[in-house]
Amino acid sequence: MQIKPLGDRVVIKNDEMNEMSKGGIILAGTAKEKPQVAEVVAVGPGGNVDGKEITMHVKAGQKIIYSKYAGTEVKIDGEELIIVRQSDILAVVE
Repeated sequence: MQIKPLGDRVVIKNDEMNEMSKGGIILAGTAKEKPQVAEVVAVGPGGNVDGKEITMHVKAGQKIIYSKYAGTEVKIDGEELIIVRQSDILAVVE
């Protein structure tokens, strides 16, 4: 199934986290911190959003860092995705 975000929305997929700490301790599911690095899956067209002209600065395939509590989590075809506004994206990882 294809997902096409609208306006200034961006669909992202979290990077898988290591299940082991730097010291070699295996982390339980509740001890893991939610990752903030993700890969861009799809980008909306931008345009006039809430009376402001928005130009999209990210593209599919880029790795990004986003705000910790941003977005709406959705599950499509068994894959967990997050839909965020472009303004919730803090940086592009190169």
